[in-house]
Amino acid sequence: MIRILVLRAPGTNCDEETARALREAGACVDVIHTNKLVKREVDLFQYHGLVLPGGFSYGDRVRAGAIWAKKLRAHIGDMLLRYAEEGRPILGICNGFQVLVELGLLPGWESSLEPQAALAPNTSARFEARWVYLRYEGSERCIFTRDIPRGAVLRMPVAHSEGRFLLAHDEDLSRLISNGQLVFRYALPDGRPAEGAYPFNPNGSLFDIAGICNPKGTVLGLMPHPERAVYSWQLPESASSNLEGASVYADGWPIFASMVRYIDENIA
Repeated sequence: MIRILVLRAPGTNCDEETARALREAGACVDVIHTNKLVKREVDLFQYHGLVLPGGFSYGDRVRAGAIWAKKLRAHIGDMLLRYAEEGRPILGICNGFQVLVELGLLPGWESSLEPQAALAPNTSARFEARWVYLRYEGSERCIFTRDIPRGAVLRMPVAHSEGRFLLAHDEDLSRLISNGQLVFRYALPDGRPAEGAYPFNPNGSLFDIAGICNPKGTVLGLMPHPERAVYSWQLPESASSNLEGASVYADGWPIFASMVRYIDENIA
């Protein structure tokens, strides 16, 4: 039995949609409050995979994801680091991506919980809620995207105020690309890079970055919401023609299906 934990906190609001997508892919999913994990009432290592869903944890006070990340680091930081180092898949969506960056699990270049990147306020200085185009960059490392053709243009919605991906040093972008950690970029409808053009790049992210993975490819964070684009009827227009089964499933589906399949083949 494939068991996946969807962790929630005060203010998360995408946990049930995320759990539904994973159950559709064949996993047994528990949605559990962070307090149960930090109080050791739940054993993280009983689960084959972990998901941090989207929302506004703790009201995004201070900055998005900061309080949730601080609580996790203080109570179970070493446990999360070991979980990632063992190659168990971790998925962070929107607020969950923000938490993974705050924890240092993404980009994940150091075996520590020190941040190496940031998700800063949108250059528009406002909350952005819209459908965007994503280009899959063909990361061979990422275990969540094995069923997506290289160069595929996908559609998913964003809903955030702080999604502008930044790196501490200029050379870090080259490192991200050469490592195969660049997974998704914001794009124009024809798949060309958005090159920062608003609203195709909704937040001003460096190099149009919308999603990255760690060096092992087992930790993925992305600002768009794949759980809101699992079924074709959720799309504002017709389903993508890039994916098998597009008449039923939409562009976010392969992320969850690949996560479950990877667990089935390598961990469970």
